[in-house]
Amino acid sequence: MSSGMPQTGSGEIVACTISRDVQKFDLLIEDMETAMGEAWGDLGFSEALAFFNQPDAETLEFVALALDSDDEDNLQMMATIITEAKARNIKVILIAEDVTPAALHNLLRQGADEFIPYPLPEQELQFAIERLRLADAERLQEPQHQLKSGSKRDGAVIVCHGLAGGTGSTTLAVNLAWELAQLAESESPSVCLLDLDLQTGSASTYLDLPRREVVMEMLSETESLDEDIFGQALVTFQDKLQVLTAPVDMIPLDFVTPDDIERIIELARSHFDFVVIDMPHTLVQWSETVLNHAHVYFSLLELDLRSAQNAMRLKRALQSEDLPFEKLRFALNRAPKFTDLSGKSRVKRMAESLGISIDVQLPDGGKQVLQSCDHGTPLATSAAKNPLRKEILKLAQSLHELGQTDAAA
Repeated sequence: MSSGMPQTGSGEIVACTISRDVQKFDLLIEDMETAMGEAWGDLGFSEALAFFNQPDAETLEFVALALDSDDEDNLQMMATIITEAKARNIKVILIAEDVTPAALHNLLRQGADEFIPYPLPEQELQFAIERLRLADAERLQEPQHQLKSGSKRDGAVIVCHGLAGGTGSTTLAVNLAWELAQLAESESPSVCLLDLDLQTGSASTYLDLPRREVVMEMLSETESLDEDIFGQALVTFQDKLQVLTAPVDMIPLDFVTPDDIERIIELARSHFDFVVIDMPHTLVQWSETVLNHAHVYFSLLELDLRSAQNAMRLKRALQSEDLPFEKLRFALNRAPKFTDLSGKSRVKRMAESLGISIDVQLPDGGKQVLQSCDHGTPLATSAAKNPLRKEILKLAQSLHELGQTDAAA
């Protein structure tokens, strides 16, 4: 270890701790020596900014920014350190002791890659370093979708929002996006699936795709979002469908702002003919942004009391705020069969009592749907004759034809 300004006489310095007084973080010193040997140094807050501008900083792999409650008055300095480090492609591990959630949230939004509480859990620093290195390796190995600069498409936004758990919104979003991608006439991908269920999103599971660390980086810095950054965050499914997965780790739903979501949707619309969005069940501050962008907003429910109550709550919430409730298209999952007259009557009474129109009725696909999701394949591949798949295909065909009509007009 070197103290003060890092020295390179015994080899390159590839990591640094940055703190007001590193001696207050003795466990961090021990873990850094275990993980990095002599290839690390220690800097104060002001020293770090000066060091970033020196040639020796070009070898830095990451910095560990350590702070406690006494440092909260100096958050602006630490935010600047994170920003300067990210501008030089240096990873940032945040080590915090007795720091308020608001301060942590602010620093994570500046672009910190990892957060570890202090005292450090055993080997957690080593695990964090390995995750950062693995993310870099994946970024180099995985093919990235190249978006054309200056693209001027005006894609249709199709939203799927489950009004209760298990109503099948992700199943609909994933399979609808895949069916639309299959209907595309051009070879270049024309459909993008955005998994905005930031905490429990499972679109990546349903398509057997890896979750990428770069998604979190993109969400943290949408002010600089462009085609290259967005393309790096996308994962390709069978050369037909582009997917923005949910982040690797659970993050608060308010981690992103309406402006963040606005930028992501606008960029996706400019490069794809269809943008399919899977929403969280919860209404958040950016739900209005998605609703305003949506051309079709599918609200999925089932023939039960919880769905009916939540549909009424959603209706009251939107109408009280003068939001475009008319954009909602209620879709009934596990709808009764054609011969189930009693079930059909219940559906009619439910719609009348809620004052809504149930525009789409999706049949129960049975165990094949669960198996398809667990195996990471669309229904079109694993169970092409499944009744639910057939209905989703019809829905995709109608949306595709409508899109072609609008384009011609």
